[in-house]
Amino acid sequence: MVSKNNWKGKSFLTWSDIDSQVKVLCAKIIKSGFEFDTIATISRGGLVPARLVADNFDIKKILVDKKKIPKKTLFVDDIYDSGDTFNKVLSIVEKPKSFLYATMVARRGEKYPKQLVYAKKTLGSEYVVFPWDKLEFKREPKSH
Repeated sequence: MVSKNNWKGKSFLTWSDIDSQVKVLCAKIIKSGFEFDTIATISRGGLVPARLVADNFDIKKILVDKKKIPKKTLFVDDIYDSGDTFNKVLSIVEKPKSFLYATMVARRGEKYPKQLVYAKKTLGSEYVVFPWDKLEFKREPKSH
């Protein structure tokens, strides 16, 4: 579960946390049996996790912000929160039944689709701040 450095309803993950979660996530991707030759992601949030997963699977090309996701593509994101991003991505996947959505963190209490694999769950509804989000988090109004 995500619990590192929880401060006032926020959970701040470290690079060490991310390293551990990438290992767990990659093991779950392998265990799923999903075969892929491409990784896709969105530029906001998913870029860093996608690169880390791609390195683990020796995949050289990552599709970013595409309007269509080809079959045999693993989609990687930082967090499965409300399911909105998942649903948007699912609508542009060539073969939705053969699709896997891999994420570092999944929001506890959400209903997870069968195509989701994740490394960790949140403890509750805390706002998760990833290492690549820290500057953005500091600039945002404190409504998190």
